[in-house]
Amino acid sequence: MEFEFTLRFQLNDEIDTDEALERLGSQGCDDALIGAGVAGKLSMTFSREASTAQDAVRSALDDVFQALPDAELIEAAPDLVGLTDIAELIGVSRQNMRKLMLSHSPQFPRPIHDGKTALWHLIDVLEWLNQRGSTRVNPALSELARATLQLNLQQMLQRYAHCLKP
Repeated sequence: MEFEFTLRFQLNDEIDTDEALERLGSQGCDDALIGAGVAGKLSMTFSREASTAQDAVRSALDDVFQALPDAELIEAAPDLVGLTDIAELIGVSRQNMRKLMLSHSPQFPRPIHDGKTALWHLIDVLEWLNQRGSTRVNPALSELARATLQLNLQQMLQRYAHCLKP
């Protein structure tokens, strides 16, 4: 099965973008579209074949870390999403998604950030949609959303472990 996901990285100061791209290409990341618009950062959108989403994401991470051992994973996507993202991923209009959220507001998943732009973990919304039964959600998308959430949670725990100690 083919999974499409994005991994965003912070590079160390000692490597320039051209060298990073060269290393990634030779390491087998030729199934990724790489964006390097911000100095010291790379965004890589993979279309990777694997038997599970977890395997696809893990193999991509392994390839990147083989090529760029000092790179730091910032985020895996799709995970944190707004209404527009959700609508695009499930194939409905943003207006339709907003109407669904407002008309079912007590039951609709609570956002993890509720400000000018609300953000949800994609898996929460997909599971809610599946429970309702009115919107057919691709099981591979749910699997991928679960895998990227798990990876992001692991990264956050590592990043903030020092804050959790008494």
